[in-house]
Amino acid sequence: MRLWRMNLLVLSAYAIIGGLVVVLYGQSATIGSIDWDWEFTRNEVLPRLIQVVPITIQATFLGFGIAVVLGLVLAIGRLSKNVWISRPVTEVIEFVRGTPLLVQIFFLFFILPDYGIVLPAFLTGVLALGLHYSTYCSEVYRAGLENIPRGQWEAAIALNLGPLRTFKDIIVPQAIPPIVPALGNYLIAMFKDTPLLSFIAVVEIMQEAKIIGSEWYVFREPITIVGLFFLLMSVVAAIGVRRLEAWFRVRRH
Repeated sequence: MRLWRMNLLVLSAYAIIGGLVVVLYGQSATIGSIDWDWEFTRNEVLPRLIQVVPITIQATFLGFGIAVVLGLVLAIGRLSKNVWISRPVTEVIEFVRGTPLLVQIFFLFFILPDYGIVLPAFLTGVLALGLHYSTYCSEVYRAGLENIPRGQWEAAIALNLGPLRTFKDIIVPQAIPPIVPALGNYLIAMFKDTPLLSFIAVVEIMQEAKIIGSEWYVFREPITIVGLFFLLMSVVAAIGVRRLEAWFRVRRH
């Protein structure tokens, strides 16, 4: 089953890449009753979208970096035996998970300046992505940490290892590999949420597509290319996550 899914992902990636090649080198075509402007796509749409692709990728990976680090901190706080720590952390997690990402982006960008905190649009978007997805990552971490047998903690105590060393050298290395697929899914989800940054004027790939459409009064080509780009990157990311999962599995054995 795993091999079949991997082959399906690879075939999908090749199919999408083949479609993009057709877009790049096709001369003229008619899709149904709709004329696709290949020259406009090659000369105007693709060059401009390619220029802003790094912004989308940077926002995704920077946001995910915040999410995986802060998520671990939140998970540890939620598992704390001190109710004065675990209860507030739990409430924060539930509150962030229960509100839309777009509302959180607007809050950071439009409300914080009223209190003297003004952040650049890109930084605001990265922080919003990281904070939002950190709460989801925290639940993944919590499941991984709770899955560690109690005997591992007891063995560390018997060896006179401190809590920090126990957590760093024994618990985390065992908890991370099983949760890699779940974390990878959130990476893909975050990548597909980056178009929300266009609402605060971050010129990522979706915003650039809308600008092109507004300038030329044609939205079909730019929006379609953006859709293909997100699909392709999602497939590539899924393959990468599966390879990473396989690497962890081999390393454990």
